[in-house]
Amino acid sequence: QDTFKIQTQRAFLDVYLADGSNIRLDIQTSDTAERILEVASCKVGLPRELIKYFSLFFFQDDDDGALSVVKKVADFELPYVSLQSMKELHCKLGIRKWYMDPSLDILLMDCRASLNLLYMQAVQEVKKNWVKPTEGQMQELEFLQKNVNKAKFLELMQKMQFYGCMRLDPCICDYPEEGCSADIYLGNNEINCCIKLPTKQTKEVSFKINRLRSWQVSFLGAAKDGEDDTLELKFEYNDSGTWQWIILYTKQAFLLSSCLKKMISEQMTKAAKEGQEMDIKMPGSTKNSKNSSIQQKQVVHSSFISRKRFLVRPNEEDCVFEKIREEDL
Repeated sequence: QDTFKIQTQRAFLDVYLADGSNIRLDIQTSDTAERILEVASCKVGLPRELIKYFSLFFFQDDDDGALSVVKKVADFELPYVSLQSMKELHCKLGIRKWYMDPSLDILLMDCRASLNLLYMQAVQEVKKNWVKPTEGQMQELEFLQKNVNKAKFLELMQKMQFYGCMRLDPCICDYPEEGCSADIYLGNNEINCCIKLPTKQTKEVSFKINRLRSWQVSFLGAAKDGEDDTLELKFEYNDSGTWQWIILYTKQAFLLSSCLKKMISEQMTKAAKEGQEMDIKMPGSTKNSKNSSIQQKQVVHSSFISRKRFLVRPNEEDCVFEKIREEDL
């Protein structure tokens, strides 16, 4: 606040839910996203211990029906100020779940408020074609939605392709060759790409997170009038024993990077829990079990250098497993 000389005053801020409804909050313009999320969560009845499974996002809900998530709002960010600076993008501020492993839904099913949030987002993702139900599944979803059976609806969603994934806007990539367009889905420890080749053929490719060694976001140039800033994210991937860089040109490069970090964070948390369970079962081999449980030691480093590049690289020597928090990523 002091750094940017932000004048603190009262204001109203609309926070949108996935069904299109909104919560109007009476805030201070200097309120952080963390504070606004707490207040909005209280308004919908979400218990404090479940807030960590949700986050604030800036999004665009276009007239043509497309949903575009622009970016995740950082905890320290001032949403009111950010929205004022993004007026030309016509963004809204919304609450969405913030985890990339759909099996975590089960942790939120016993609370009415969190169940409602998950259900609204699932219905939205079906409507916006973020998931790929079969014809039979679609009929069953419509029946469950008509009968407002939210738990069964979410259970069926678990079986669908791309459920729990963050979908990006169509972008350009250089895999398997230059000039390909791609639809990107992030989740389930994968980067799923539906790639349209220059020959008009389509190819579905899944890049596994545990075969990714590093990635970087680069700012390639300022936007011209009416155009988006030029951003790229490229990641180093082990394909059949050979490391190669794969480039995605997308205005959502920072959102993509956040999703990759989140998936790695969830993997490490899961590995830690499995290691603890193994220690309990085999107390005589604590050291070995702990070492064997941490096979993906990922340490996140970010820097901003010439050509505006952010580098994220796992480190095979160090393990900051217990020290990394989500806000550090």
